[in-house]
Amino acid sequence: MTAEASAAETNAAPAVIAPGTIDRSSKGKPAPAEAFLNPAGAKVTLADFKGRPLLVNLWATWCAPCVKEMPTLDALAGELQGKVQVLVVSQDLKGAEKVGPFFAERKFAHLQPYLDPDGLLGIAYNTNLPTTVLYDSQGREVWRMLGEADWTSADVKAKIAEAS
Repeated sequence: MTAEASAAETNAAPAVIAPGTIDRSSKGKPAPAEAFLNPAGAKVTLADFKGRPLLVNLWATWCAPCVKEMPTLDALAGELQGKVQVLVVSQDLKGAEKVGPFFAERKFAHLQPYLDPDGLLGIAYNTNLPTTVLYDSQGREVWRMLGEADWTSADVKAKIAEAS
């Protein structure tokens, strides 16, 4: 390999991860420290959820793939209750004004509406919607996935088990 070829490879853009693909490039990194709002309107951070694995899903009411996957996230949250916490964090700019009616209409049994109207988590992750990130019980990233998923599938559940 020539020095030029080696330099070109070093300066190459990072690989683009296809939607639905597990990305482990940030494995072991701590969760971002950006604050967002819990269902009661108080500020929280992902560090507040340390102690058990955490699946964080960034979504918005205007995002069709996000809306499509929400029922499967709700089912997963019920199935994993007590083992893995499932946190859905809305990136809607109008916060509770948009998310409250969305949740009321759909009557989710296991999900709670967390809000990030400033989009700080989306900025910290440098991502699009939907994005889901799995953390271990110490708050270290295990993997992330861009795009929608069927969160009730056996394949996805096996990947979530990696946080245990």
